[in-house]
Amino acid sequence: MGTARMDESSTAAGMFSTTVRDHLMIAHSLTGAVFGPAERLHGATYVIDATFTRPELDADGIVVDIGAATRELRAIVDELNYRNLDEVAAFAGVNTSTEVLARFIADRLADRVHAGAFGAHAHGLAGIRVILHESHVASAGYERPL
Repeated sequence: MGTARMDESSTAAGMFSTTVRDHLMIAHSLTGAVFGPAERLHGATYVIDATFTRPELDADGIVVDIGAATRELRAIVDELNYRNLDEVAAFAGVNTSTEVLARFIADRLADRVHAGAFGAHAHGLAGIRVILHESHVASAGYERPL
């Protein structure tokens, strides 16, 4: 058996990723018969996975600084944690479904990447994927390029 050689050609078709995790507790109500009892005000607790991707590792051999990614995700969570989303101006007139919240978090992370909050290790990032786990059997997410 031969030994696989690690060089740029061996990763050209793939994508590296790094994921950080946090959690969020909110209250909200949803509009539409499809939501059934969730049309009433209720609470939700989400486990959030934020995944950063890039086709090639940086000079230090990483996708993104995990400490910076954890800190920036926490800052976004802190803006929403223990809030009634029905009262948050950014969500006025919007059903705050799990998918909508995933997009909101992904877009906020992208804004922070572009603003330089992630430092030099964020140069070369290709995308962000955010998954919100509603329970151990259900999740929804949003993926976007950078």
